[in-house]
Amino acid sequence: VEMGITIDPGFDKLSFRMGKFELSHVLLMNNAEIPWFMLIPETEEVELCDLASDTQDQFFAEINVMSMFVRRQFTIDKLNIACNGNVIRQMHWHVIGRRFDDFCWPDVVWGKNAPSVYEQPEVARISSVLQTDTALRAQGYSSV
Repeated sequence: VEMGITIDPGFDKLSFRMGKFELSHVLLMNNAEIPWFMLIPETEEVELCDLASDTQDQFFAEINVMSMFVRRQFTIDKLNIACNGNVIRQMHWHVIGRRFDDFCWPDVVWGKNAPSVYEQPEVARISSVLQTDTALRAQGYSSV
């Protein structure tokens, strides 16, 4: 399926494009301290409530499988799943694995500078794990 939306260029300064589901693009935030993914659905809508209910169902299925992936693949204490869009309006949902000892616990991670960013080998490793995860693939995930 060819995806037609343009991803806001602001995301490219913050993240790596990893792959896509049927509905949404998957990005990895450039914050090596915590597993932090974003899902950007194929829509021009800005608010979740403006999506058709079947599109909401599809999007939540993708958010759920991504959340379970983070829990399986990373050592975390809590999942943070949220959509705010105050800085970049394009609809996007964060799926973040938090630890009680992470660099800004218990505060939010938005707007905080990451103490460390990813080196390319780690981005490639995470991309490979995403590609080979059977639950993600069953939900339609493919790499970019």
